[in-house]
Amino acid sequence: MKSIKYLFVLGLFLCITAAGWLFYPQYQIHKLKSQTVEVNTDPNKVSFLNYFRHEKARQIYHLAIGDSVIHGVGAEQHEDLVYQFSNKLALQTQKRILFQNEGINGITSSELNSLVQSGRFDVEIKKSDIITINVGGNDILHIVNNSNIYNAIQKFDQLESNFSNNLSGMAARIHQLNPKATIVFLELYNPLSPSDQFYSIADKLLPKWNLNIYEVANRYSSSIVVETTKVINGEKLKNLSSDGVHPNSDGYTAISEQMIYQFKHQYRKESV
Repeated sequence: MKSIKYLFVLGLFLCITAAGWLFYPQYQIHKLKSQTVEVNTDPNKVSFLNYFRHEKARQIYHLAIGDSVIHGVGAEQHEDLVYQFSNKLALQTQKRILFQNEGINGITSSELNSLVQSGRFDVEIKKSDIITINVGGNDILHIVNNSNIYNAIQKFDQLESNFSNNLSGMAARIHQLNPKATIVFLELYNPLSPSDQFYSIADKLLPKWNLNIYEVANRYSSSIVVETTKVINGEKLKNLSSDGVHPNSDGYTAISEQMIYQFKHQYRKESV
């Protein structure tokens, strides 16, 4: 598993550098985040949490789709992200949360988009109040594993464009099937230690990949991006499992708590 981690970061570094991404995109992400100001600065806005608290329905349906992070690799049973977040939300809203975990280990954004477009999740999407999505890391792993590094570099522009298009396609179909659903996207995080030679490089370049997520989320008034990079980073490596890539039970707890925090402090923004 350690080799997978290095392949991922090395591939990301080489491909992004070769593609000419020489600027740090944190400013663009900050701009998009600032459009979702904290609730207490605008009394006319409703937080995600209060929105669900005040809904007339007595139960909330939560669908989660994506990769091994959604599936819960690295955690014991009932300690994965979907289970923990759903239970925390139940306590906060005093409502019953029905959840369905459709995480698939190793899935890419193209594969997930194909499933969404084919109607695989249509029934669940139509009845869902919250749809959580985590995908993208395997896109990079697959191109590095299936090509020599020079071919991977040449293909990276298309890879990034495909990821953005796949995420856009999923969000568009979900919105078409269920315009009221809250779509929850998760950032990609840096699993490396600060002592690692690639840590600072990955820490500067990963925001470029995450920017695609923020840009897609910003098109929908009921979307939110969970800042997983705040709870899994070089200073919080204790939140990673023994494989050094996936969160452990504490890591999933931290992400679920970050989700609840943002549900409390961010409001459902107007369409842009």
